[in-house]
Amino acid sequence: MSLWTTVILAGALSLATKLLGYLIPHEWLDGPLVSRVMKYLPIALLAALVAVQTFGGSNGSVVLDARAAGLLVATIALCLRAPFLLVIVLAGASAAILRAFGIG
Repeated sequence: MSLWTTVILAGALSLATKLLGYLIPHEWLDGPLVSRVMKYLPIALLAALVAVQTFGGSNGSVVLDARAAGLLVATIALCLRAPFLLVIVLAGASAAILRAFGIG
């Protein structure tokens, strides 16, 4: 299967999934369980993405390097209610400085 075939199939699958969403009755989506899951699902997915990208190694191993320090700096900045752009800059700068000194 070529790359373009895969891209076209993924696009068609995405469109079909979106169209199927219109066919689901609203009563099914208004339940308390679905509302609770939809409230916390993005947070859980984002936390999982951050954990995998921060601690994931090349062959599925867990790695502790400069990215973890960047995450720690970002967490501290967020706790201090820093603006989001500053949080990103601080996290990137701390990881870059550690890597420049050969740590991580």
